[in-house]
Amino acid sequence: MFAIVEIAGQQFKVEKDQTVYVHRMPEAEGASVELSNVLLLNNNGSIQVGAPVVAGAKVKATVISHLKGDKVIVFKKKRRKGYRKKNGHRQSFTKIKIDSIHA
Repeated sequence: MFAIVEIAGQQFKVEKDQTVYVHRMPEAEGASVELSNVLLLNNNGSIQVGAPVVAGAKVKATVISHLKGDKVIVFKKKRRKGYRKKNGHRQSFTKIKIDSIHA
C-alpha cells in the first residue's frame, strides 16, 4: 500500500515505515502530524485517484528531527567587468517517519 501525498507544495510517494525529508515543518520533534492532502491511494492494486484529493484518506506521520542540508555555493561572475558575488545557502529540512495510511 502506498500513497502520493502533497506536503508543503511538493508531492511524495510514501509507504508505511518510510522516512522522508521534507521542507521545514513548524511541529516539534516527536510530534504527530496528520497529512490530509492525499492525491492518490494504491491499496494492493485498487487505485483511487483524487479530484483533487481522495476523500477520507489520511496519512499519519511522526516528526523525527529538524536538520539542515548540505551547503550550496552560489557564485555569480561577469567576465571582464570585475563583478563577482559569492553566496551560500543551507536548506532547512524535517525528517518524518510515515506511521500509517488510512483509506
